[in-house]
Amino acid sequence: MTFEELTQKITNLAAAKGGLGSSIKFATDAGSIFIGADGSVSNADEAADCTIGVSLKDLQGLMTGDLNPMTAFMFGKLKISGDMGIAMKLKDLF
Repeated sequence: MTFEELTQKITNLAAAKGGLGSSIKFATDAGSIFIGADGSVSNADEAADCTIGVSLKDLQGLMTGDLNPMTAFMFGKLKISGDMGIAMKLKDLF
């Protein structure tokens, strides 16, 4: 899956679920995916309430369920900065 396809998939999920009330940014090796508090999605590199650093490959694994989020965190495959509670809300989006 390309970065653009992944952005579109996140856009569709966010549109279906609405916003989480907080902004989240996935900082990948291919670029940023920013989810606004209202559920809007862009590739802007904006400040977010929670930033998750993850490779594009690992983000794909998280979204498909092939990579367990807790395992990824424990092995350093994703790094969370900002409000950890917001990162926990992602299960509601995916």
